[in-house]
Amino acid sequence: MIPKKKSEFIEVLCYTRIPQEDRIYAPRLAFSMHLAYREDGKPFQALNHNSGVLFAKATQNENGTLRAKSLKNPYLFRMADGTFGVVAVRTEADGQQDEESRGAVLFFTSEDLLQYQEIGLIDLQSDAHVSDVACEYDESSQAYVIRWSNENGGHYRNRVQDLFDLTCAGVPETAEAFTLEAVSADIEGMQHRNVIRVPRETADRLIGRLTVPENVAIKVPDRIAANSAEDLKTLKATAVYSDGTTAPKSVDWDTAAVRWDQAGTYRVNGTVRQEHYAFPIAANRADPCIAKWNGKYYFIATNDADGNQTLSIREADTISGLIQASESLILDTKTYDHIKGLLWAPELHIIGGELYIFHAATTGEFFYEECHVMKLREGGDPACAADWSMPRRVVKRDGTDLCEAGKVISLDMTVIQVNGECYAAWSERQFVPVDLGAWIYIAKLDPKEPWRLASDPVLLTRPDFGWANNHTFVDEGPFALIRDGRIFLTFSSAAIDATYCVGLLTADANADLLNPGSWTKGNYPLLTSRSVPGEYGPGHNSYVTDDEGVTWNVYHARPGVEEPRGSGIRRVHFGMDGYPVLDLTEERDLNPALAEVSIEVIVKRD
Repeated sequence: MIPKKKSEFIEVLCYTRIPQEDRIYAPRLAFSMHLAYREDGKPFQALNHNSGVLFAKATQNENGTLRAKSLKNPYLFRMADGTFGVVAVRTEADGQQDEESRGAVLFFTSEDLLQYQEIGLIDLQSDAHVSDVACEYDESSQAYVIRWSNENGGHYRNRVQDLFDLTCAGVPETAEAFTLEAVSADIEGMQHRNVIRVPRETADRLIGRLTVPENVAIKVPDRIAANSAEDLKTLKATAVYSDGTTAPKSVDWDTAAVRWDQAGTYRVNGTVRQEHYAFPIAANRADPCIAKWNGKYYFIATNDADGNQTLSIREADTISGLIQASESLILDTKTYDHIKGLLWAPELHIIGGELYIFHAATTGEFFYEECHVMKLREGGDPACAADWSMPRRVVKRDGTDLCEAGKVISLDMTVIQVNGECYAAWSERQFVPVDLGAWIYIAKLDPKEPWRLASDPVLLTRPDFGWANNHTFVDEGPFALIRDGRIFLTFSSAAIDATYCVGLLTADANADLLNPGSWTKGNYPLLTSRSVPGEYGPGHNSYVTDDEGVTWNVYHARPGVEEPRGSGIRRVHFGMDGYPVLDLTEERDLNPALAEVSIEVIVKRD
């Protein structure tokens, strides 16, 4: 049978969604551009868990605060150079008319439908609000035709030679009403817009990045020469996934029938190993962090059970052993006069061969919350409170306080070590004179005194997308994952309820990390309440690599919308383009039907 030839193009559908209950899918999430795909006439399949991929950026008020925006009626089209464009009606966060966008439409560009650049508002030379819009490139006139309607029911079109010149849309002409082709798709809440044909190469990458891969094969060699069971232990299976990526897997081999003292060929069966971590692994523990120190693993987290008044640590020989390990108290609000509460987001970091804990604490009220650092004494036991130094507040390079007490708080400080340099990244929130929301900063850190910055702080990101300012304006909890010459800096956004989510900044490891232009911010979050069934408001994650070389995502989420936060662990898969996949569940990571493998073992003796 001759295999069916794949089509050169795949249809991609652009749509928005109807808002749901505020904690489930609020207007700031629903009023964004979503994508779905189909090929060969099959039904459309939603991408990215039926979540938005393109959001309008917030604008800035005169006092520095952000004004959240949303978008409606996006229209996806091909640019003259073959890349993609999107025009949309910008609205206020709740979908109401945006006075700043009167007579204008928002314009974005994208090379791959994964990363978008917001160019700005195209002025259509009208005094009325735009209610709907579409755009196409006209080859015959070599110009873009923008068709639109306004709030008064009028229909117009503008011819534009250069969409990037936002003020040169020309005088609008009266036109006939335009309609969009009806699209049928069984996608929850869908409000369809338009469909375009996308080249297969682009579409395959789009689908690969916005669909959770699943294990489709397990490969092991047909045979191996070995002289001991230890030789066989080093052999790993290769798990193959639906997006073409792979991952090594350890195998538990049954070698009972092998005569290692006798030459021969033996058939050996094995089971691909998979650690099982039921969620949550630690109830009432948030902002978790796991690190390895002197051959043992340590777990530390915010303690929600006592209102964030204590920090305790767990110790075990393995990551899985941490689940049942007892906790040892290492810091509370009674030991030091300047530590009075809100012990948040502790992280373990090894700097210059020394172990430190970075955490936030307050000298009294919430508005005095600041980053602190504790150091383990030489030869000390991490599980012994007396072996940790008194927490000291993080300061600027001139020795002054990082933030002005009572006006600006700091929290969630992490450490990034790359190319011999040491950096700190953290979240700050100004409350006085106005609440600016939480923004993430980066600075060089003095590795000899890691409570002291070695450069001026630089702003990395602020909560300007709808998923980041839902219920509150927050970017916080940065943590770096460095792989193959790239830095993936995940961070958490929105309120710490069921709308909490994980965003992503990326940079080349060799770039100037203090230059904001070195970082690329993703338009959509990597992890949301829609990513893994039964896990709501996932966020504030960290990473640890075990003895097998497997990287694990350590995070918190809620087992129900109203349930308390708990910590979880899930393997980080590196998917298409090498980006981290944080929502690869155990059943997708390893298909149980493929877990049993066999191999011929050839034993040779002199």
